Amino acid sequence: MPTPLHIHKRRLFGALIVPAAAIVATLLWSSPGLARSAGHHHKGTAGKPTIVLVHGAWADASSWSSVIKRLQSDGYTVYAPPDPLRGIASDAGYLESFLKTIRGAIVLVGHSYGGAVITNAATSDPEVKALVYVDAFIPDQGQTILQLASAKPGSHLAGDPTKVFNFVPFGPGAGDVDLYVKPSVFPDAFANGLSPRLAAELAASQRPLAASALQEPSGTPAWATIRSWSVIGTQDHIIPPAEQVAMSTHAGAQITKIDAPHLSMLADPGGVTHVIVEAAHKVG
Repeated sequence: MPTPLHIHKRRLFGALIVPAAAIVATLLWSSPGLARSAGHHHKGTAGKPTIVLVHGAWADASSWSSVIKRLQSDGYTVYAPPDPLRGIASDAGYLESFLKTIRGAIVLVGHSYGGAVITNAATSDPEVKALVYVDAFIPDQGQTILQLASAKPGSHLAGDPTKVFNFVPFGPGAGDVDLYVKPSVFPDAFANGLSPRLAAELAASQRPLAASALQEPSGTPAWATIRSWSVIGTQDHIIPPAEQVAMSTHAGAQITKIDAPHLSMLADPGGVTHVIVEAAHKVG
């Protein structure tokens, strides 16, 4: 049984460590520059840039698993942080903070909605040397996801929202809703060409997107000053390939087309990895 002295010491230690941790956190994160210098993330071996992979809506970081394995086997340091999926500005702000913990050059990769996030997150970070868009939205200033998704016909998420999504209210006063893609819609929309079993698993584990994010205007685009690449799955049922070509051309991105659905990193991880490595070689 602990003695009174032991209990006193334990309480004193707890009383000291909590404020100390708060002070350290305040010092580290009150200054972006200090956060970067104090960060424990590092770039890859032999001077290679760090690769940061950003997933899209109705997905999570595990969608990058096959690409991560290939990049790591090539000696790259790779991170796939969670995308909160709350809105372009707030999601970009979160990613921007994460990027500031990384030392050295960064290749920033975004899939689908993640393309809009990286477009907004990289504008103020000189360490981001390349942007790679994978079946992604590449918005210009003022454009919205909803606007871009409907610019060309063919998206399987278009039409009556009540037949495409399940709605879950959240937030103060239920002022917004989370959108879940209906399990009956998900396989052919996102995972055409993948196994039915995998498509069902992805539908069951999807992370929702806040509905308000679809109509939030994008900010100043990072692609205006940062070199960019675009991987376009020609069997994409979410973002029509014709619209991806239009966005990529407008942004001046180098285009690579592959025979894959919207989840091309699962259908053809080698093809997607090849483009990421090409970008890393060009700017590393």
